[in-house]
Amino acid sequence: MKALTYHGARDVRVEEVPDPILVQPDDIILKVTATAICGSDLHLYRGKIPQVHDGDILGHEFMGIVQEAGSGVTAVRKGDRVVVPFVIACGECFHCRLAEFSACETTNTGKGAAMNQKGIKPPAALFGYSHLYGGIPGGQAEYVRVPQANVGPLVIPDGLSDEQVLFLSDILPTGYQAVINAGIGPGSTVAIFGAGPVGLMSAACARMLGAEIIYMVDELQYRLDFAREAYGIVPINMGQVDDPAELIMSQTQGRGVDASIDAVGFEAKGSTTETILTNLKLEGSSGAALRQCIAATRRCGTVSVPGVYAGFIHAFLFGDAFDKGLTFKMGQTHAQALMPELLEKVLDGTLHPEIIISHRMGLAEAAEAYATFDKADDECRKVVLTP
Repeated sequence: MKALTYHGARDVRVEEVPDPILVQPDDIILKVTATAICGSDLHLYRGKIPQVHDGDILGHEFMGIVQEAGSGVTAVRKGDRVVVPFVIACGECFHCRLAEFSACETTNTGKGAAMNQKGIKPPAALFGYSHLYGGIPGGQAEYVRVPQANVGPLVIPDGLSDEQVLFLSDILPTGYQAVINAGIGPGSTVAIFGAGPVGLMSAACARMLGAEIIYMVDELQYRLDFAREAYGIVPINMGQVDDPAELIMSQTQGRGVDASIDAVGFEAKGSTTETILTNLKLEGSSGAALRQCIAATRRCGTVSVPGVYAGFIHAFLFGDAFDKGLTFKMGQTHAQALMPELLEKVLDGTLHPEIIISHRMGLAEAAEAYATFDKADDECRKVVLTP
């Protein structure tokens, strides 16, 4: 089959690779009908995530048709059209029983488990995202093996297009969990840092839950223009405003917003010092977006972090967070717990996640698609690939 494979920073290629096969009784083989490039895929593409090996198949947002099902599969059957969550969970361990699927204790047997020296359970395995997360081949391919198929793949009813439901695999539940963690409700004020796919889905879900004012901060004006048109956000271009948090404070009676959402993560553009430290690998993440979240949020408010972070952070400003009495909520998304509810919102027309798609390309063009998304060329917001 053809699949998108990794060969180093900014070097991905569509190549012929062996077809996947059933390994465990609860595996399925999926014929991929649509797959997307996620903002977190760019961390891999830029060589920022360790333990990604040459030849690894990328991609964790995908859906398709069940081609084969193992003898132990009871939740789906051959011919079903399903969306697959990016988190792989067993459904039976301590955390899965609490619906904390991204903390599943059994599915990650890769480097993330082997490197753990203190007996702490590793995070759940993810599709197409480093051997720290299991080294499971991803879905930017013609076919993919889906383990733990009784826990996760969601059958899609007739009448919905792939594009309407594809983002149930990751960015839609990620945005939804971010706003739930932020405590957003009717009348809330929220600042979303980052107008990429997760930031846009956060805005959509915040609006759905009744947020009154949504500030959105980004350096790309075309993304802000789209978000203003689609979700009624108040745009703040960080290329034109020296201190977005200060502006937000000035527009909220010096109080700040009820919650901030960091949809940027560890590659946020920071100070010269931070840039040097990260380039020297003396720290793993930039704290620039988090500092802005802390500054923009009112006392006793919440900072919600769906953006990916790794390692140490320079100038976290913990004292400011303490003084304000802030609550922090963060982590990978418990996608399986949120997908059915969000599917209903798509079915009844409350949510239209597909409107963020800007580019539709074939799998054969995946390398070009990555480069376009990485450089924000052609006003790229979200790319969907079809095998």
